[in-house]
Amino acid sequence: MRDKTQTNSVAAGDGLIRAGVIVFFVGAVATLVTVAPLLLDATPFPTYMFGLSMLMGVGFLIAGAGVFQSIASGRRQARGGS
Repeated sequence: MRDKTQTNSVAAGDGLIRAGVIVFFVGAVATLVTVAPLLLDATPFPTYMFGLSMLMGVGFLIAGAGVFQSIASGRRQARGGS
């Protein structure tokens, strides 16, 4: 089976994993930007900016869904289904 898999082939769930990673890093940057004024004794951002920090968790869930989709696809292929 390994000899038939191409290194650049796109498996099920890869798109979700990539999207989740992007959303996670956007949330990480938003978290750093939002927390920085609190650490530097500057004026804090408005409350809605803290909502952007939640993108880290959302990205993690999206990537996790992609991993589970990839696992399910691998199990289907291992059982002989398509």
